[in-house]
Amino acid sequence: MDYIYFDNAATSWPKPPETTAAMNRYNDIVGGNPGRSGHRLSVDAGRIVLDTRDLAAELFNVDDPFQIVFTKNATEALNLALLGLLRKGNHVVTTSMEHNSVMRPLRYLETQGIEVTTVPCSSQGDIDPQLIQKSLRPDTSLIVMTHASNVTGTIMPVREIGRIAGEHGVPFFVDAAQSAGALPIDVAEMNISLLAFTGHKSLFGPQGTGGLYIRKRLENTIRPLMMGGTGSKSEFEVQPDFLPDKYESGTPNTPGLAGLGAGIEFIMKEGIDNIRSRETRLTKRFLEGIRNIPSVKVYGPADADSRTSVVSFNIGERMPSEVSEKLDDGFGIMSRPGLHCAPSAHTTIGTFPTGTVRFSFGFFTTEQEIDYAVKAIDKIASVK
Repeated sequence: MDYIYFDNAATSWPKPPETTAAMNRYNDIVGGNPGRSGHRLSVDAGRIVLDTRDLAAELFNVDDPFQIVFTKNATEALNLALLGLLRKGNHVVTTSMEHNSVMRPLRYLETQGIEVTTVPCSSQGDIDPQLIQKSLRPDTSLIVMTHASNVTGTIMPVREIGRIAGEHGVPFFVDAAQSAGALPIDVAEMNISLLAFTGHKSLFGPQGTGGLYIRKRLENTIRPLMMGGTGSKSEFEVQPDFLPDKYESGTPNTPGLAGLGAGIEFIMKEGIDNIRSRETRLTKRFLEGIRNIPSVKVYGPADADSRTSVVSFNIGERMPSEVSEKLDDGFGIMSRPGLHCAPSAHTTIGTFPTGTVRFSFGFFTTEQEIDYAVKAIDKIASVK
């Protein structure tokens, strides 16, 4: 094998051929600016954006596709909602397993008079929903948390926490960067008020795509992250106040959205349950393969059904960067070492400040690649 790609949690690769074909079609045949002109190519471009919005709404069970706002990634979506919604004096509840795309905006907001309660998770990365409930106060304005950890793959009890949020009338914001496309998400059933997602991971889209679902009427309290031309209400010099235009200023990444739409169509064709089942089988095969290798420590749930296809591990006292380099140089296996932009999560599982080696499998990973990786880890671990 020339090389093996186990970094799908950073960005999925390879993409389905349909993703590249859709992007090429836009660049070769369409090319117009959606909503900025009346000619046929602009109309065709607008249709691409609308079709992708429809597909995202269908995937997440959103009633009105205009409740989907496109961003360049999940980080922008998280910032849009957190910075736009929260005000001085508000109280926010989050968890100790969050990515910096949640924690850094929250730390900034603390300097602006917002109070943050970080609920501790277990060393496996999971959380007791009752701890979230006990952290709620009369002035709690938001619960924000990841759906699945980018460090351990731990799947959080989103449905239960959504129910608690609903019972207390608190908006519930879910970071689906690691779960959109990998796990079923129903914003109505899970009582999700806000959902941030990225296109370039399990949705099989290109980098530079993502979005934010906003429950109806919440847009009345969320300020735009930026303002400018939208192609609508051009006679006014004030920002439109309706979805999605309120949050979509400037020319969109139309070729990227074409690819994202094709990626979502690929998921719907394959079936998200089938994708989940395949990735779980691969993860289980890997966990069983390395279970008895001396000096290898795996973090997160032992049960593959309780995690996404993300596995973090260490080999003895070796630095993760050293192990990752040996995997790449000696075996052609591409992984990600370090803290994975989630220092709080690594503190929770006991791997701060050095971090872990992270493997993240994808739909196109094969059983042969898993078995080869197990042998590679065994060889590295056997060298004293």
